[in-house]
Amino acid sequence: MSFAAPLAVTMGEPAGIGGELTLKAWLDRRSGARPFFALDDIGRLQALGTKLGLAVPLREIAQPAQAAELFATALPILPVRLDSAVTTGQPDPANAAATLRSIERGAKLALGGEIAGLVTNPIQKKTLQQAGFRHPGHTEYLAELSGAAEVAMMLACPELRVVPVTIHLPLADAVRVLDKDKIVRAGRIASSGLRALFGIANPRLAVAALNPHAGEQGAMGDEEQRIIGPAIAALRREGIDAQGPAPADTLFHAAARARYDAALCMYHDQALIPIKTVDFAGGVNVTLGLPFVRTSPDHGTALDIAGTGRADPSSLIAALAMADHMARRRGC
Repeated sequence: MSFAAPLAVTMGEPAGIGGELTLKAWLDRRSGARPFFALDDIGRLQALGTKLGLAVPLREIAQPAQAAELFATALPILPVRLDSAVTTGQPDPANAAATLRSIERGAKLALGGEIAGLVTNPIQKKTLQQAGFRHPGHTEYLAELSGAAEVAMMLACPELRVVPVTIHLPLADAVRVLDKDKIVRAGRIASSGLRALFGIANPRLAVAALNPHAGEQGAMGDEEQRIIGPAIAALRREGIDAQGPAPADTLFHAAARARYDAALCMYHDQALIPIKTVDFAGGVNVTLGLPFVRTSPDHGTALDIAGTGRADPSSLIAALAMADHMARRRGC
């Protein structure tokens, strides 16, 4: 099977497990899989492969189109040079610029149609912010790079899809800033993304309550009556099949999951705890609303095991497969 364009995998945090995941994902390549290349420092990957005993031949390329002809026998590398030597497990702000260059190059290639999708390895946000990075994470940064007006984060696996309305905020702040407009916006983006990227013609959204027992008619909080209920009504007026507010403690068991295509969750952990419980290794982070396909493993940099050979590539492999499937739906 031939493909019009490969996928690109970013460097991620150089001191984390991203490099190991990329090497292992190439070793796991399957016949007929879409080729991918790494936006990375070839010397770093070569040293890491030698240290971990991963026999991955590396070949530097000058443009994405060269990846397909090399992929069967070597991992193609479109070079992004590091600015400082890497010590596994110890992030260095001196390499923040290289980490961002990898993401920026990938976004530019995606916008130019040279790649079918961008798969991003985990970044260490605190290290980037120490070097002047002003975004909460990948999602917001890619929105700026692409000029996307509205984006949302979805976490997806075969059994569950969740969209957090508020993301990287302390819980007290998430509750404080939650409002009708944020829920409606997330619902619109989720519905559109389910159609465009997952091929679901009539998406069904379940909307989680914020409070225990959905607030018990105001006895345990009024956000369901004051904010969430009106947001659901607004979505339904727009023709979006949104149901709720549903108590979060009964929303994620198998029978409940069969009744919706994605759940809108009010805060970060309300979304991520269930998906990581259902499929810890295979969950994928998808950015909805971008003009290109972007996926990522649903985990962090795992600095505590970086360089030990113990990193599980399942989530990156799932992210590559999901990016491929989404690209096919977009005709790429």
